[in-house]
Amino acid sequence: MLPPDRFNDEFGSSDDGQLLRTLVYCSSAATGVDAGTVSQIIATAQTYNSRHGITGILVSGGGLFFQWLEGPPDSVATLMGRIILDSRHNTVVTLTESDDVRERVFGQWDMELVPADGIREVLNDALGEVKDAASKRALRLLMRKLDNADNG
Repeated sequence: MLPPDRFNDEFGSSDDGQLLRTLVYCSSAATGVDAGTVSQIIATAQTYNSRHGITGILVSGGGLFFQWLEGPPDSVATLMGRIILDSRHNTVVTLTESDDVRERVFGQWDMELVPADGIREVLNDALGEVKDAASKRALRLLMRKLDNADNG
């Protein structure tokens, strides 16, 4: 992972008003995807994402992936195309996608693995840290989707 100061030097400060695409998706893990496979995904993502200005989190558990990606629109679109074609993912469903001029929510992480039981804490922490309305709306939407999934 790039240190935050090097990342910001290379891709611009998270507060400089850059256009970012936020894309959040969920997918089911293919048969045979285990902790070792997830570790490989994270290592590859950290290298790829740091070169393309993408930050985010990956939640893996219970045979599902949940990922928040943010970065330059073209870079995120290209990465999502790769994910859809990746045989380790089945049934990729985009939960939210938007282009906004805003700060990064996960600017310090080119890709961080979050345990499934920690997603609420990560999203709540992010909600407390972000300042702009677009990021707050996106986080609140995801929290509502989690609440609906738990109650549904």
